[in-house]
Amino acid sequence: MRRSKAVSAWSLAAAAALLLSACSGGGSDSGSTDQNGSSTDVKSMAVGKAENGDNFKLADTPGFDKTITVGIDDGYSAYNNQTADSNTIYNNFILTSVLSGTLKLDGNNKVLLNNDVFDSWTVTSKEPQVVEYKIKPNVKWSDGAAYDCKDLYLAWLSQSAKAKDADGKDPFNPASSTGYSLIDKAECKDNLTFTTTYSAPYLDYKGLFNAPAIMPAHILEAKTGIADITKVAPTGDPAVVKKAGDFWQTAWKGFKADIMPSSGPYKITAFDANQKAVTLEKNPLWIGGKGGPSKLIVKAMEDTKAMATALQNGEIDVAGSTQPDATAAGTLKSLAAQGVTYGSAPELSYEHIDLNYARMFKDKDLRKAVFEGINRTEITDKLLKDVQSDVQPDNSIVFFQGEQGYQDLYSNKAGLGAEAAGKTLSGAGWVKGGDGIYAKNGQRASFKITHNQNARRSQTVEIVISQLKLAGIEAKDETDANFLKGGRVSTGDWDACLFGWSAQPFKAESRAIYISKSAGGSQNYQGLADPAIDAAYNKAVTTTDEAVQRQSYQDADKAISEQYATLPIFQTPSMWAFKGIDKVYQTSYDGVLWNVGEWEQKK
Repeated sequence: MRRSKAVSAWSLAAAAALLLSACSGGGSDSGSTDQNGSSTDVKSMAVGKAENGDNFKLADTPGFDKTITVGIDDGYSAYNNQTADSNTIYNNFILTSVLSGTLKLDGNNKVLLNNDVFDSWTVTSKEPQVVEYKIKPNVKWSDGAAYDCKDLYLAWLSQSAKAKDADGKDPFNPASSTGYSLIDKAECKDNLTFTTTYSAPYLDYKGLFNAPAIMPAHILEAKTGIADITKVAPTGDPAVVKKAGDFWQTAWKGFKADIMPSSGPYKITAFDANQKAVTLEKNPLWIGGKGGPSKLIVKAMEDTKAMATALQNGEIDVAGSTQPDATAAGTLKSLAAQGVTYGSAPELSYEHIDLNYARMFKDKDLRKAVFEGINRTEITDKLLKDVQSDVQPDNSIVFFQGEQGYQDLYSNKAGLGAEAAGKTLSGAGWVKGGDGIYAKNGQRASFKITHNQNARRSQTVEIVISQLKLAGIEAKDETDANFLKGGRVSTGDWDACLFGWSAQPFKAESRAIYISKSAGGSQNYQGLADPAIDAAYNKAVTTTDEAVQRQSYQDADKAISEQYATLPIFQTPSMWAFKGIDKVYQTSYDGVLWNVGEWEQKK
């Protein structure tokens, strides 16, 4: 499982994805194959069937009466995916078909207006920056309530970081406030017109008010007794603000049908927490295209090999994995004769190891030695080459390989070998003990690497353990199935942790992860604090000059690397496969269900 950058944070993401592989099940869908043994047919599936210019609409395809079962890596846990303790990409993979916002991303990570629900998002003034959103008439939630300006106002109120209760705390506690915190004024001009006025320019405004950000304001009003949420100012009556914040943060966990309606083409009708399965059925009040299967069951399958076998055996129809596995990839590629199409592409996601400043890793020399002792090429070669043949270690936190602005900042810091790591520790006063492990002031260089239940992550940690042992550093594997969704990762209850960040293609979204907590780093779980990082991000987020923005993000990237705070390992390649459906593509941020409402049954 991965965390998601919120504005969004499920554990990561990059620019337009390169389609490395795709395979087809024969017949008229067959195509030429690439070096990974896959056909090239999947490339065309990255674009929506009715996508036009910068607008997205679901194509109005023939629906079909069938239950389609989809396997993903981890389970759903919350309807509100924007709270600090629930924010994961796997919730987003479900909610992309359930909730609607301004933004749609296709498989090429192209930023598109959700034209099924919105007519426009327009910058009406540059000084100050004012953005106006126009909602289409007659858009409704599945319970019959209007989808209107109140819903967008609540999205701003809950994520602005401006709300205060009587104790001066933000009762909403959102996963991130990046972008929203720059909005000084949010207004409903009428039921269908919402305007936002910024205190400083924000070039990534299209990343705000996306689908998971917009909760049903009419439900919150009904359950809290608040007559009109748009009359609640962030600094208004603290008791009322707290009432709204407490409901927003705590009530929308799991699934309760009466308070969790849909504004998308599908609605959740059942959730089995024990089986980690969500049932989706068509939303009869959906205003857009009416295609897709009548019913979906989305199941968590943490073992990617088991997911591949389930597709092979007909237990599932779609396998969508963000946790690449060489054996599973081999199985999926071999199923072309069964009518299975296979695809793989690099995601806007990066796997990394964070080091916790609140524990032993407040020692920079120890952080540096850990970096020097970890050979990331060995990890990628052993675990990913069969999924993506040209995979390489990732050497940037802010940029992805191939993007303008990408710099190699880690090849001269990581994988330098046991001798280099030992020299760093010895030079800083660490002494190797009789057990071969360095120690200083009674503290052994021994720590746990915590991660969720995931075979590839366990294999990664196994490799890291053997590498660091040669350097006189003891690493231990700690597997916690609920690590990323039980609040533990966000409270910093770990020495080091291995997970991924996924995001939309907006660089501003990484700001909340790496700026200091006192400056608004709501997703800075490791306690990193560096004025140089804060200053670079703040300049990048508020400039109107794209060249200055890129340089500022590069400055932030360099400052993060010089802290030896978080070690990027690789840009995560996704892999997916399907049968019985005409076109499926796994996108970086929304998974396979981003356009489920236009799927057709394969003939």
